[in-house]
Amino acid sequence: MSQTPSPEIPDAPWLNFDWVAHSQILLDSYQHWIGQELIPRVGTADDQAQALFESGFVVVSHGTQSDPILNYGNRTALKLWEISIEQLRQTPSRLTAEPLHRDERARLLERTTRQGYVDDYQGIRIATTGRRFRIHRATVWNLRDSAGVYLGQAATFSEWEFLEGQIQSDLA
Repeated sequence: MSQTPSPEIPDAPWLNFDWVAHSQILLDSYQHWIGQELIPRVGTADDQAQALFESGFVVVSHGTQSDPILNYGNRTALKLWEISIEQLRQTPSRLTAEPLHRDERARLLERTTRQGYVDDYQGIRIATTGRRFRIHRATVWNLRDSAGVYLGQAATFSEWEFLEGQIQSDLA
């Protein structure tokens, strides 16, 4: 069986103004809901965007569309889902879960919308190659701007395990 090449991940996406601005929303919203920092907030906004992108844990987010589209994934998320930034930013977030698990995911997102965040989520996700993995102890939180306007949701986790067997992925 041939190995699928890894998608190209740019060296410095944090140099893009929109990327830096979104990183600040991720970090500010996390601090608002969770009451602690996701990463140490040192240096400039550019430095923080770089640190978030290079962190060893997953950070991913989606917007507010009726079928929310992913709009951020750090390097760890891109590698785990085996996806490029360009492809990620065109992908409905529901496609990161197997069809069987999408109702469970929808309930999680609705609970997050009501409560502001949840910090006890686990579930099965699927990479673009069909590789399945279970995430553990994920935190999911609402994104908001400085005026409190809802901008979507984000998730972070540092524990996952790959599962046996691949399935055909809608992401591919």
